[in-house]
Amino acid sequence: MNAAVRAVTRMGIYVGAKVFLIYEGYEGLVEGGDNIKQANWLSVSNIIQLGGTVIGSARCKAFTTRAGRLRAARNLVEHGITNLCVIGGDGSLTGADIFRSEWAGLLEELVRDGQISEEVARKNCRLNIVGLVGSIDNDFCGTDMTIGTDSALHRIMEVVDAITTTAQSHQRTFVLEVMGRHCGYLALVSGLASGADWLFIPESPPEDGWEDLMCERLGETRSRGSRLNIIIIAEGAIDRSGKPITSNYVKDLVVQRLGFDTRVTVLGHVQRGGTPSAFDRVLSSKMGMEAVMALLEATPDTPACVVSLSGNQSVRLPLMECVQVTKDVQKAMDEKRFEEAIQLRGRNFENNWNIYKLLAHQKPAQEKSPFSMAILNVGAPAAGMNAAVRSAVRIGICQGHTIYVVSDGFEGLAKGQIREVGWHDVAGWLGRGGSMLGTKRTLPKTCMEKIVENVRKFNIQGLLVIGGFEAYEGVLQLVEARGQYEELCIVMCVIPATISNNVPGTDFSLGSDTAVNAAMESCDRIKQSASGTKRRVFIVETMGGYCGYLSTVTGIAVGADAAYVYEDPFTIHDLKANVEHLTDKMKTDIQRGLVLRNEKCHEHYTTEFLYNLYSSEGKGIFDCRINVLGHLQQGGAPTPFDRNYGTKLGVKAVLWMSEKLQQVYSKGRVFANSGDTACVIGLRKKVVAFSPVTELKKVTDFEHRLPQEQWWLNLRLMLKMLANYQISLTEYISGQMEHVTRCTLSIEKGF
Repeated sequence: MNAAVRAVTRMGIYVGAKVFLIYEGYEGLVEGGDNIKQANWLSVSNIIQLGGTVIGSARCKAFTTRAGRLRAARNLVEHGITNLCVIGGDGSLTGADIFRSEWAGLLEELVRDGQISEEVARKNCRLNIVGLVGSIDNDFCGTDMTIGTDSALHRIMEVVDAITTTAQSHQRTFVLEVMGRHCGYLALVSGLASGADWLFIPESPPEDGWEDLMCERLGETRSRGSRLNIIIIAEGAIDRSGKPITSNYVKDLVVQRLGFDTRVTVLGHVQRGGTPSAFDRVLSSKMGMEAVMALLEATPDTPACVVSLSGNQSVRLPLMECVQVTKDVQKAMDEKRFEEAIQLRGRNFENNWNIYKLLAHQKPAQEKSPFSMAILNVGAPAAGMNAAVRSAVRIGICQGHTIYVVSDGFEGLAKGQIREVGWHDVAGWLGRGGSMLGTKRTLPKTCMEKIVENVRKFNIQGLLVIGGFEAYEGVLQLVEARGQYEELCIVMCVIPATISNNVPGTDFSLGSDTAVNAAMESCDRIKQSASGTKRRVFIVETMGGYCGYLSTVTGIAVGADAAYVYEDPFTIHDLKANVEHLTDKMKTDIQRGLVLRNEKCHEHYTTEFLYNLYSSEGKGIFDCRINVLGHLQQGGAPTPFDRNYGTKLGVKAVLWMSEKLQQVYSKGRVFANSGDTACVIGLRKKVVAFSPVTELKKVTDFEHRLPQEQWWLNLRLMLKMLANYQISLTEYISGQMEHVTRCTLSIEKGF
């Protein structure tokens, strides 16, 4: 929420509006007085990394009454406030809409009672409202992600990872209860991201007799050599008749029937606290900017809207349409129409649920398929690679294919380091960082003959390559060698996995979310150190090759003063302007600076050069320090986003490959030589898409290992604006108003 408060305040000041912060939620609005304070640029400095909200929040009885709203209207009119940005859940937003619809009537009443003059009423005749959804449950229909959801998932996964280690040592079963009274989103995604053995969510109560099935399945996992069981339960879990299923009931059941040592952990309010994740900080900053634009562009005819994210695009949605669908879900659940409740939650929710059910437990394949598939990792390690391998292996086995894994990338494929794997060989891989298979940067052209020989020897008909730019380049080389070697006329797919996010054909690579979070946590600490010393500027170098994604997004997440990247060329004049900007900043109360530099942003303006320049220009005003983050950006456990994204890409890639294999299979052999049989899978705007590598070749800058066009460059506008640089807003692209209906909810978004 703080990142949103910061973005709305700064964007408001930026466009020339007066901005007021209202403390303690609607209570402060009703009470007035000191609860309503005008804000300046520095009011929201150094809050982006804090959890909770610095302006406080409260549930307010008075605002639910007309008398309370009358007092609130008077307080707003006194300050001349006619635009309200509300950050909260569906209750808070519904309240705002009621307030808006009564506004004219409330002003009339204030004029009648002689509390305000008619002229004042005329001046403030219209109240515009825009909402930002802040709710860790992600239970607001129509929006992909609500503010706080990703951070709550981070807390849950930290606990799950910690519990997994103790459960494994003691051979225990753990029942974890997560928040979600009416919405199972947190339980569902954490179940999917941890590979839980069993999952209870309110939207889909288990069939009658589930007790027997669950115990049978837990017993089976143990007998196959697993040392632990994890059961995740949403606090609002119910059975088919609507009776609550409690975590203690589940625990007692396991103890009585199976005699397993079982413990319950209730996560409670831990999930609401802590430092916000990078995704949440960037999301809130984006939505805060969009909210101000929506208020500026509002007319008497535009309905109150909420600003939301769809894929990675900002959109505006009519507030009451979202509230209506959100109520429909609850109604469907109350009336036990559970299938419908899941559909109303949106396609993503439904997808998560179906994929969880596919991967949680091995179902024997209907029939053995004639196909063999090999899976390998290529390039530098990236978090989430193992999640993708795990789901690809399991979904391949479900389809009856023979699945091989290859160690050490294309080099391992050439050396014959190939082995067949089963369902349980990839158990426990989800939360592991790096690459369990081992990965190398070697490209196929150095060992083409040997690769072809092994493809023939193992009869490989499908190749799934999970990796960075080398994975894409490698598959392109294999495709271009098809004319020479018939063995390479097989189906190939690349899952982009690199912290640099520089693979064409996708907006997000696997592992970049984890890397941004790692860089952000380091920068948070560096900022804290700079605040302590006063008048200090840190120059932080990030990885990413020529791609500036990592430094730009980290820059937004930590509120950096500048981020130098190769794609946004800069000259000595720009550097001079940055130094002057920091010199001015040191005259205010914020006496610290943070500048990010992508490792290859400029041939001559190196990190060392920047340090020398800043040091000599800032002499007597501030001093400088260098920090090179290095390989810590590659490591660590994958974030919930990367676990979930990797899992989904693994599933979708193998399903696509199976379909293609079926199409090119005739007379007992696979012959795939068209361009569309070798693709990169990726998230593009709002959908998961497959792009042929031969097509992508035309839009790739191979010298700098970059796609020629990159969507995230428009985020740089936000970075500069929030760092107080005077820039023109003509390039700002406003979000479109979209409607929320049952039909729009059923569209596959891919997130």
